Amino acid sequence: MTKMIATRDAYGDTLKELGELNKDIVVLDADLSGSTKTSVFAKAYPERFFNVGIAEQNLIGTAAGLATAGKIPFASSFAMFATGRAFEIIRNSVCYPKLNVKVAATHAGLTVGEDGATHQALEDISLMRSLPNMIVLSPADAIETRECILKAVEHNGPVYIRLGRAKVPVIFDENYKFEIGKGVELRQGIDVTIIATGVMVEKAILASEKLAEEGISARVINMASIKPIDEEIIVKAAKETKGIVTVEEHSIIGGLGTAVAEVVAEKHPTKVLRIGTMDTFGESGDGFELLEKYGLSVNNIIKKAKELI
Repeated sequence: MTKMIATRDAYGDTLKELGELNKDIVVLDADLSGSTKTSVFAKAYPERFFNVGIAEQNLIGTAAGLATAGKIPFASSFAMFATGRAFEIIRNSVCYPKLNVKVAATHAGLTVGEDGATHQALEDISLMRSLPNMIVLSPADAIETRECILKAVEHNGPVYIRLGRAKVPVIFDENYKFEIGKGVELRQGIDVTIIATGVMVEKAILASEKLAEEGISARVINMASIKPIDEEIIVKAAKETKGIVTVEEHSIIGGLGTAVAEVVAEKHPTKVLRIGTMDTFGESGDGFELLEKYGLSVNNIIKKAKELI
């Protein structure tokens, strides 16, 4: 049976692990530590944990201040509030001076579920990738989340890490290594390429397997590094397959699909079909049922892949 772990849980556990190894790591939260799982770090290292209250702009501003003092701050809240409410502070107090702040935001996308449209961040990748100096990471599972956190600590500068609420299948094994700026080919294929990120990577794999049963060879690429994006692996796919389907738990505007289309348009034009939310807000409901309703499904990936062929 496939192990199911939420990426936010992996984040909390990794923070605690790193807290023992690196005394410069500090963690801040906007009164949601039980949900973001920063509470795990807070319990282990209370002197290095700061709850700023429901004040996301202060969350980022305080993190920036700690970074100027040589600390490595991880600032957490729900993705909607961390990126939306605090955008100007991230821009002017973190990215402009290129400070070493890590914004690790949980509860991104439709899989927030019952909290509804106000809490379902479908625009956060677009916001964060538009900022100079910002690295944008979207891990697919618990293993990759740990790797992203490790690489974020190594990187000197702003990093945005997109995490989820729901438990998701573990895809990778303990030997998996992640690198900022690199995509990973998970399935070989010559007919069509599926490039996915986050929770949609597992669905892309399942779609590839079902397509194979029909004699269609679908390449699958996991793109956890949205910015910088792996142009080499995208251009290779554009040259070697008949087109690209992008899949993300995010608006098709400004996210993974846009990033891939930009590369393809400039480097090697080919057909790109984007799967994501179609310029719309979410709604309240079971997170995985919402993915199906909004077309973020295995069947829709298969449908789009066949359209390209």
